[in-house]
Amino acid sequence: MGNLLYWAVVFLIVALVAAFLGFGGVAGTAMSGAQLLFWVAIVLFAISAVVGLLRRGA
Repeated sequence: MGNLLYWAVVFLIVALVAAFLGFGGVAGTAMSGAQLLFWVAIVLFAISAVVGLLRRGA
């Protein structure tokens, strides 16, 4: 999951640099990729936390 957050930050930085340089299309695409990877990482973390709690309780 750490790799997902790493790539989300990379896409965020690319989006910020592209927006600063005036490349709106690239910035929007990179920001969408960053958001997607961030939410996938959050969902995977939540699933792994629930599975961990269920296994510990059993």
